[in-house]
Amino acid sequence: MNALDELSRLQSLFPSPESLIERAEHVAHGLVPEPYHRLLVHEHHMTVTMENFHGTPVTVQVLHAGFNDDGIYHRKILLRRADNGRVVQFGLVRFDFSYVTSQVKEEIVAGKTPLGRILINHNVLRHIDLGPVLRIIPGDELREYFQCPPGTPTYGRLATIFCNSKPAVDLLEVSAPVSAVV
Repeated sequence: MNALDELSRLQSLFPSPESLIERAEHVAHGLVPEPYHRLLVHEHHMTVTMENFHGTPVTVQVLHAGFNDDGIYHRKILLRRADNGRVVQFGLVRFDFSYVTSQVKEEIVAGKTPLGRILINHNVLRHIDLGPVLRIIPGDELREYFQCPPGTPTYGRLATIFCNSKPAVDLLEVSAPVSAVV
C-alpha cells in the first residue's frame, strides 16, 4: 500500500479526517531535514524520542478512542510536554490487542500513559518498522493542536510496531512544528 493510501486508511477511523491534514507528500528518509530527521527517522518509540529531544517527560491526551466492528482498537492522541503542556506530537493509532496481555490492553485503553512507555514497562518484545516519512501541511484541527499558522510545514511518519513478532500496531506520528514547541 502506498503512503497516502495508508494515511487515508488511518484517518478514516476518526471523525472529520479532512480537518487533520491539508496536504501530505512522501519524502525519502535521506531528504528529511533536521531536527525532523532525528525525531522521525529511526526505529525507536516516539515517547522516548520526544522526551529526549524536549528534555522533559511527555504525557498523553486521548482525543478519541474506540473499537471497530472487528474488535480493533483505535485512538487519536496528543503527546504533551509535562513541564508546560505544549503539544509535541499528534498521533493516530490502530492496535490489534490479540498480541499483548490483558494488562497491557487495559493500560492502553485507560489512556493515562503513552503507548511506548506501556510497552517498555511491560517488556513487550517489540520491533518498530519505520514506514514512509511525510511532509505535512496541517489542516485546521492539527493547526489548532500545534498552535501554528496556516501553511506551516511539519513532518510525520507511518510505522508498524510488531509485538511478539506480530504486526500489532499501525501508527501515524506527526511532530509539532519544532518552532512551535522549542
